[in-house]
Amino acid sequence: MTTTPVNTMNLDALIAELVGLEIITDPTQVAKLSQDYYNFSPVLQPQLAGKKGDLVVRAAGEAEVLRVAAACVKFRVPLTVRGAGTGNYGQCVPLNGGVILDLSSMQAIRWVKPGLACVEPGVKLANLDKKTREIGWEIRMAPSTYRTATIGGFIAGGSGGIGSITYGQLRDRGNLLAVRVVTMEDEPRVIELRGDEVQKVNHAYGVNGIITELEIPLGPAYPWAEWVVSFPDFMTAARFGQTLADSDGIIKKLISIHAWPVPTYFAALRSCIPEGSHCALLMVAESCLESLADLVKEYGGTVCQQKTAQEASHGMPLGEFSWNHTTLHARSVDPSLTYLQTLFPDDKNLKLVEHIYHHFADELMMHLEFFRVGGVARPAALQLVRYTTEARLNEIIAYHEAQGAFIFNPHTYILEDGGMKTINVEQLKFKEMVDPYGLLNPGKMRAWLER
Repeated sequence: MTTTPVNTMNLDALIAELVGLEIITDPTQVAKLSQDYYNFSPVLQPQLAGKKGDLVVRAAGEAEVLRVAAACVKFRVPLTVRGAGTGNYGQCVPLNGGVILDLSSMQAIRWVKPGLACVEPGVKLANLDKKTREIGWEIRMAPSTYRTATIGGFIAGGSGGIGSITYGQLRDRGNLLAVRVVTMEDEPRVIELRGDEVQKVNHAYGVNGIITELEIPLGPAYPWAEWVVSFPDFMTAARFGQTLADSDGIIKKLISIHAWPVPTYFAALRSCIPEGSHCALLMVAESCLESLADLVKEYGGTVCQQKTAQEASHGMPLGEFSWNHTTLHARSVDPSLTYLQTLFPDDKNLKLVEHIYHHFADELMMHLEFFRVGGVARPAALQLVRYTTEARLNEIIAYHEAQGAFIFNPHTYILEDGGMKTINVEQLKFKEMVDPYGLLNPGKMRAWLER
């Protein structure tokens, strides 16, 4: 069955059903809570402009989530889950109106023990880190929106980030241990998924279950020093990044490489990076700095800013210039810019990186993030694109793919089209079981639309 248009009668009945819960109907607030950062994409802007829910329910706990789910099923009203709304692909933008279920108030940290934490989905990553560091542990990876993003939103809409150079991606076995999920059946229930079963809802945009609790692994908390290193040549910077990524004895959290003129968009770093230089933004354990200094020297780099972990704990963290925040900083200066997300082949010589860098010249500004894929350190690029037309953007994507690069397309809100480009049968089967009326974030899952 498909969703029916949301009518006033259904909404009034639904609101009456949810008396006692925090319900937001103010049009300005509802519109605000229906958005994310899809405006990074000039392709998504016209497709998602004006899309918004009819009302927002801010749940305070799992019992309230169950009430909302039951009411939406009863009146066949679509439901879209959101956390902090820091995604970039319209993951939490409702295509069919209905209820926006805001889980940002569910901030309980159930327990923390060595290597493990159990939390509600609205817990902010930075707050969780602060708590786990009290016993010497930290979250394994985080997006560049670390200070505002929620753990539920990161699991449902993210894929990796700062820390992925050590721990890989969220989809890798062991990076999510268990979840509790509320269903959208005639009588909603809570299902616990553990081990490999978590992949049924991991990075699924909330299309097949409402996550109400998560059990996640932690990593040892190191004092992370922050260095900015400049290089006169981009490929030297890139190869330095690859060598550092492959240096297993150096404990690191971030290797972010930026071709000139990308550093010009970093207002807080502009004074320390020499004109025309390419740079590496690094987070490395303080115990490894002597080895890092030797590697920088080997590649002819210049350390132009360095902070101890204590110094780095004040002000804007270096990670906020990396991953998708690089695009955010650039667009704050030039809103016409957009970006791509590219995985390059496993090649220590970075031949395709070099080819793409020279082939597109000023049209693409190279930005690399090193992370682990299948146990191997590889570069992903979040290139800044001087956007002209959608047709030209598609030509650029096609050229990358023809050369052997894999594009994670940030210009689509369809789950499968943006990521692995394949139908996830397990996620589809789970949706068919727990959301038989297709009410959860409708329109985002190709497998459901084409089944």
